[in-house]
Amino acid sequence: MRGREISTLALDSYQRAARVALSNHLVTTTYPDRIALPLLRRWAIELREDLLELFGYRLEVTETTARLFPVIDGLDDSQPARTSTDRIFDRRRYAYLALALAALGRAGNQITLSELADHVAAEASQVDGVELTTDRASDRDAFVDAIGWLATRGAIALADGDATGWANNPSAGEALYDIDRPVVVAMFRPPRAVQHLRSISGLLAGSDAPMDPEDSDPDRSDTPADPKETLRAVRRALVERPVVYVDDLDRDGRAALAASRTVADVELLTGLVAERRAEGVALIDTSGRLSDQRFPSTGTIAQVALLIAGEISDRVIDPDAPALATYPLPDGDALIQQLDSAIPDGGIFGDLAEFGFGSDATTFDDAEDKKLYPLIEDSWLVTVVDDLVERFGRTFAAQWQTDRDGLRLRAIALLHRLRLIHSVSGGVLVLPVIARYRDVMVSVRDRTPQDSLFGTQQAPSTDSSEVEA
Repeated sequence: MRGREISTLALDSYQRAARVALSNHLVTTTYPDRIALPLLRRWAIELREDLLELFGYRLEVTETTARLFPVIDGLDDSQPARTSTDRIFDRRRYAYLALALAALGRAGNQITLSELADHVAAEASQVDGVELTTDRASDRDAFVDAIGWLATRGAIALADGDATGWANNPSAGEALYDIDRPVVVAMFRPPRAVQHLRSISGLLAGSDAPMDPEDSDPDRSDTPADPKETLRAVRRALVERPVVYVDDLDRDGRAALAASRTVADVELLTGLVAERRAEGVALIDTSGRLSDQRFPSTGTIAQVALLIAGEISDRVIDPDAPALATYPLPDGDALIQQLDSAIPDGGIFGDLAEFGFGSDATTFDDAEDKKLYPLIEDSWLVTVVDDLVERFGRTFAAQWQTDRDGLRLRAIALLHRLRLIHSVSGGVLVLPVIARYRDVMVSVRDRTPQDSLFGTQQAPSTDSSEVEA
């Protein structure tokens, strides 16, 4: 590992570069900021070797882009694309994003927003269930969100006009964009041509070779696991998941996680500190440069999520409450099946597709090996949030004081992304690390009016609350 050869004085810079690469798989001259690409270019040689050795990731660095090609071990629905206002992309926005990127790949050096919309509309008309009608305001808004996502990452740059003006009135507004072709080319480069796949699992690790269903048994493997690849998979989990639970891993993976060198190498590369518990390992990011979500944090959603975490922890260990039902975690195949159901059965996909690929989802020797987790029902969560609103509602953001269901759903979604719980139909399964937030302390501070320089009293400011773990 090249990181061990770096001097103590330069190690912090190297670790910052590693965190930038791991948290932003695409870095351009402007994204995520103007200092990220020069930092990566400084450490390109060392990072290229260490990322490949530790994770199996490939890093390409040019004068204008840096692109990290990760190895995906499983599908993750916890990090969706978001708009500039933090709204999660829906299916329509994802479709427009994909079609716009394809259109940009065939365009010249510049393109107007209306021209790009016409290209996307023409392509969308050939896909069942996708439509872009520029006369419809909701379609224009979704399209502009997709274009904004591309512009933020530097694939296009506004040269003239205003996208918002076009969205409000396409007959009066217009926008002209410069196309950065290297960024467009680097943005989407899957490990396999998607037209050659019958299953999304073909993009996951361990699916490099086609599997003939007539000659292979997907439930049986006579080939022992490669220790090097097992180590890489565990290290990938450490930097990609908020928590790596021992129960997530097979026997080889558990042994790799228990080895101090496995975690120490990731700590050295990233500058993060590992927290070991009996249930698993979490990397603590005190810098805030690798995590996409700080927790605990400020804001109504984060603070309510922390309060809910404390309530859930107390409920699980409450000896006087009725025993909770326990269930295993879902096996993860549902998302694969949902995505696979959208793949066309005929046409170019059907003609080019190979035999398909097996899923690398964790397997167990038998069902009894599956860990069981307590189930907290939705009705209990509704009661808890209602109580929190009654007690602390005056300190919440105005929009959430009357939208209790929305507040609960957003807070639960945050806890799910952090792997403190796992959302299922009818409730949530409680995961072990949530216990670290059991002793939540709440303090509500009312800011008192203060005398001004001229002897008059200022109006009191809005109440605020603090939630600590």
